[in-house]
Amino acid sequence: MDQMTRAKSLGFSAERLARIDRHLQAYVDAGKYPCAQFVLARQGQVVHQALVGQQDPERGTPLADDTVYRIYSMTKPIACVALMTLVEEGRIALDDPVAKYIPAWKDLGVFSAGVGPYLTTPPARPMQVVDLLRHTSGLTYGFQNRTNVDAAYRKLKVEAMHGEHDLEAFIGLLAKLPLEFSPGEAWNYSVSTDVVGYLAQVVAGKPLSEVLRERIFEPLKMVDTGFFVREDRRSRFAACYDAVPGGGMKLNDDPTTSPYLKPPALESGGGGLVSTAADYLRFTNMLVNGGELDGARILAPKTIRLMASNHLPGDKDLTELSRSLFSESTNAGVGFGLGFAVVFDPPKTLIPCSKGEFYWGGAASTAFWVDPVEEVTAVFMTQLLPSSTYPIRRELRTLVYSALMEPNG
Repeated sequence: MDQMTRAKSLGFSAERLARIDRHLQAYVDAGKYPCAQFVLARQGQVVHQALVGQQDPERGTPLADDTVYRIYSMTKPIACVALMTLVEEGRIALDDPVAKYIPAWKDLGVFSAGVGPYLTTPPARPMQVVDLLRHTSGLTYGFQNRTNVDAAYRKLKVEAMHGEHDLEAFIGLLAKLPLEFSPGEAWNYSVSTDVVGYLAQVVAGKPLSEVLRERIFEPLKMVDTGFFVREDRRSRFAACYDAVPGGGMKLNDDPTTSPYLKPPALESGGGGLVSTAADYLRFTNMLVNGGELDGARILAPKTIRLMASNHLPGDKDLTELSRSLFSESTNAGVGFGLGFAVVFDPPKTLIPCSKGEFYWGGAASTAFWVDPVEEVTAVFMTQLLPSSTYPIRRELRTLVYSALMEPNG
């Protein structure tokens, strides 16, 4: 079946989908992205694929459909799914206090004043596992550049994925620092998901890389996904770029000398994985299919629905609860579930989307979304930091849904 026939059979206009290729080509031609790969699926079948630019412009290596990318925060939903498999087994609960698994955090206080030593006050309630999954823990990221607490994260190099400390040491560093706010009080993009990965490691009794391999990558046949690029995949590893103010790009990470070529000390559930578009599409197709793909059951349908519900206190959206200067999401009409943003008021987003759609992205501008109403999943890959440089994620949604001729909802 050719692409035009398949698109029509799945309710899309092939002519309108072709706009996606032209749109991405324009970005690459203008020197804004080194490359762009986009895969759209409906009901588990690929509807459209776009592949433009070069995997490694420094060496003139063309982009391939199996190019390996740094996915940064698109690691987060994978780590959260792994923890939820342990929740399903009754080995950890969403309302468990985090200190049950990290005793050193029992007396974490909320920042009041100081630059170390800190004046703190006791939190209104203990941090719970659910706070980590939905970023209401009171933790932060050093790159937020907003408070004395995130300055301390930077000083201690808490988030150094390719530094010297491992997950145990990472947890130990956080034990020395106060919380930004009392758990459940606000939303703040943070290292929470790295802690999710640590909990998965503790509860499963094995390294996070093994937990992910056994519970997600092997069952879903995600053969190119892991915390480093294996030797036989190195020729497929993309170059990563920084956006230059005023336009253009400069090389950030050379694929031939990258720290991703060897196993990291810190297995970051918040941002450490590399993957391919095909692998990540298998993960998103599992999610849209209620937790199962090709006979491999990862989670139950009810668990997926729980994860894809808005868990922000008071059913508020991110505009009302966010203290974050940065997030991988625009906020109006969008809440947060157990590992990803969730649309609960589509008109407020000002783009075509479905109620219950969930999504996230990574620092190098990668992105995915899952639309259970339309049975649509999409994966976008490129390698440009930061992800806020261009509004490509919103543009892709508009281009996709303007090509959907037979919507379910």
